Amino acid sequence: MRRRKAKKIRILPDPKFNDVQVTKFVNNIMWDGKKSLAFKIFYDALDIVGEKVEETPALDVWKKALENVTPSVEVKSRRIGGATFQIPTPVRESRKQSLAMKWLIGYARKRNEKTMAQKLAYEIIAASKEEGAAYKKKEDTLRMAEANKAFSHFRF
Repeated sequence: MRRRKAKKIRILPDPKFNDVQVTKFVNNIMWDGKKSLAFKIFYDALDIVGEKVEETPALDVWKKALENVTPSVEVKSRRIGGATFQIPTPVRESRKQSLAMKWLIGYARKRNEKTMAQKLAYEIIAASKEEGAAYKKKEDTLRMAEANKAFSHFRF
């Protein structure tokens, strides 16, 4: 590689739970630099989750949802001799986390509830129970990789 490796930006933990992963999630929710609004959406969503799921703390439900949505393998397109193959490759740790967050937030935005906090809360609850659109995306990705396991010897 010709260029030097980019520096990792250190992310500060969030004020309420003192967790860096929460801040990363909020940064993915954020639009137009409105971080305080993104934090409000996230905390409101966790309040709704806390009301609906009373057995466990809301933060634990959110972490379980993220864990359930996290992919272990993904498929990458690779052109070999005029044909394009979908090659299954393992996902590195930081990408696993960011993919899970993006899927959870993306499918929450597509839901039909009234506010973003409600959409996010119900998607978190669904993902923690291993259902919902974000979990389905993970399963589809895994199924794709399994179907194309024969091409794994083309890996980079």
